[in-house]
Amino acid sequence: MSGAADDRERAEELLLARISATAGRARLGRRRATYRAPPTEPWRRRPATARVRRLLRADGGVVTSPGARLDLYQHGLTAAVGRTIHVVRFDTTVVRRRTVLTSRGVTGALVLVDVHGERVVLRCGDFARSQEWWSVICGAVVAAQAPRALAALRQGARLAFGPLWVTADAVGSARTSLRWTQVQRVEVRNGCVAVRADGRWLVWSTAASGIPNLCVFQALTEHLARAGRDDD
Repeated sequence: MSGAADDRERAEELLLARISATAGRARLGRRRATYRAPPTEPWRRRPATARVRRLLRADGGVVTSPGARLDLYQHGLTAAVGRTIHVVRFDTTVVRRRTVLTSRGVTGALVLVDVHGERVVLRCGDFARSQEWWSVICGAVVAAQAPRALAALRQGARLAFGPLWVTADAVGSARTSLRWTQVQRVEVRNGCVAVRADGRWLVWSTAASGIPNLCVFQALTEHLARAGRDDD
């Protein structure tokens, strides 16, 4: 028993060394939090069926193992599953919210792009305290990318978020647009992007799920709508 415990401890030390070295090469800064795969209850220790595994791989995810871990750093994260360590930088990634299939059913997920351009799927339940790391990741992406986006808008840029776009003067979709002086709020309502303008809600037929960097879009629209009201 002691030998098995020693082997596990040694494997954990080697994994941590690999993660630390990988994070160092990507200049992720100081480690801030670690989230591990939750323990598997004894009565649920059975492998996913071949069909579920194929579906999970098709979505770009991975079947997490008890040794999987998610580490959050100042400037990014690492997701270690098996022998693979994915690296994501908050200032360059694209993050989407998805509903995905797991061996436990349908759940929410964050889909990010790592430093090599590959998708990394972080599903609720893959790692402990899902609400916490979900919120931290989205907040970190906003903090890293929103200031640069605002600077670009001030210089006249038009920023696209999938079918949605933002300029310093307006927000729009393929079919319509509104000036910021008209906009009161922009929210996700019933799974779609909705804009409150002139005292009523206008539901744009754009599903929020899958919009690239929706969290950044929401931060920009909140700032610009508030500035538009102040200027009105």
